[in-house]
Amino acid sequence: MEPDIKIALKDGTKIQVDTQVSFYDIAEKVKHNYPFPIMLAKAGNHFKELTSIISEDLEDLEFIDLSHKDGMRVYQRSVTFLMIAAAKRVFPNCNILVNHHTAGGCFCEFKDENLCTAENIYHIEQEMSKMVKEELPITKEILSVDEALKLFARENRPDKTSLFKYRRTSTVNLYCLDQIKDYFYGYMVTNTKHLSLFKLIPYAHGFILQFPNEQNPTNLAEFLPQAQLSQVFRESEKWARIMGVDIVGALNDTICRGKTEDLIKISEALHEKKIAEIADKILDRDRIKLVLIAGPSSSGKTTFAKRLCIQLRVNGMTPHVISIDDYFVDRELTPRDETGSYDFEALEAIDIQLFNEHVNRLINGEEVEIPSFNFVTGQREYKGHKIKLEQEDLLVVEGIHGLNEKLSYAISKDNKFKIYISCLTQLNIDYHNRIPTTDTRLIRRMVRDNQYRAIPPEKTIALWASVRRGENKNIFPFQEEADVMFNSVLIYELSVLKQKAEPLLFRIDRSSPYYTEAKRILKFLEYFLTIDTSGIPTNSLIREFLGGSSF
Repeated sequence: MEPDIKIALKDGTKIQVDTQVSFYDIAEKVKHNYPFPIMLAKAGNHFKELTSIISEDLEDLEFIDLSHKDGMRVYQRSVTFLMIAAAKRVFPNCNILVNHHTAGGCFCEFKDENLCTAENIYHIEQEMSKMVKEELPITKEILSVDEALKLFARENRPDKTSLFKYRRTSTVNLYCLDQIKDYFYGYMVTNTKHLSLFKLIPYAHGFILQFPNEQNPTNLAEFLPQAQLSQVFRESEKWARIMGVDIVGALNDTICRGKTEDLIKISEALHEKKIAEIADKILDRDRIKLVLIAGPSSSGKTTFAKRLCIQLRVNGMTPHVISIDDYFVDRELTPRDETGSYDFEALEAIDIQLFNEHVNRLINGEEVEIPSFNFVTGQREYKGHKIKLEQEDLLVVEGIHGLNEKLSYAISKDNKFKIYISCLTQLNIDYHNRIPTTDTRLIRRMVRDNQYRAIPPEKTIALWASVRRGENKNIFPFQEEADVMFNSVLIYELSVLKQKAEPLLFRIDRSSPYYTEAKRILKFLEYFLTIDTSGIPTNSLIREFLGGSSF
């Protein structure tokens, strides 16, 4: 008789089960202890798909529900597969492209734009609901790379064949739903019955696949139309397709053909052209005296600001850069967050009254002594840094609150120009697996933190959730108020960052609470071939993170 398996859950529960029991079977026994549906198991600091069979005693087993970011990833990935399978039921020959994340969900489009009608999108949504009620299993099949290549070649899916062409392992995990086989980067739920919360919303030239709210997963996230952001994404994605580098496999093909140098030059030229266009827009509005630059962490704001200043000089203007950090209130006046720590990202941490007074005086032609904040003493100091704006002069200010009208409430809108900068990744793994913008920024920040601040990768990962909360509160709600948006991503950059990021991630020990996140990013980076950094110009925005910047 087979011995029983002993399982100790992290919450102290102990159970004994027969062999050949899956994690799903255990999850069904303990699901009443979790506020939201269980999506994953975690054993020995490794994520386990719920369909996996338990073959040995386990200690500290825990389950990941929909409130956890990794649980939400499983749901989003699975409901995306449901949407693709439902679309195939309704329109057997259709191809759907899963593009970028947007507020409330993910933007998708039909490869054949003629299919993009509200009626067709409604029929797909209805079919998704029908498939949920049918309680269809989502199963996993392991194929050799050669078998997977033959399968997707038969189905004329070049995005998959180009991806697997560079596969480093000998097998591929495919998921099956309603006779549709597809590859997805990460785990799935076991059955469509777990995917009841979604909505399809016609939008622009495609539609939004609406996901559950990350803060309250029992409700759908609120969809907020973002016209400017959507336009920037569309422009970047269109450019990537024109260049023939819209998916990772195509980027790897470019590297193998020895065309990397051309790709770098064109990508950098596009950045320079966009920055010059922004400088021209500022020149065209002759009353501009204050340029405000804001964007989330690791967007490249510092290098962008310096390159913009060069283009402003080309246009005959003289920019003066001041830091909003120098207008911090004295340390004892800094507000505190819910944990009791100083909240330096709060708007109230800035003396906005003094900032507005100084900027207005400068606009009116007065000379102003700009403060300098001493981060050691936590006090504002004056060191004789005086500015007076001549007719062609203007102020350039970089800071997270730049788009918030409350920061510059006393300055006329005619006198200011707001710029939103972010790293908006237009490259996808394939047509059904997108690359989250937040992952690119996290990798950028990890490399920079270690290189310039001696911060270990564990700490960068540990702080990332807090950074994201601050962005959601202080930056993203105001991004559509920008006069212009700049996409700081470079289509080749992950092939460069990989060389710096991988050694850092491999340093994270298996016992670390951040090991699973490190493992996820390492797996993601496996898709990319590497690029040598020697061909990257010294004024490139990516040099802010890699090092070797002329700035």
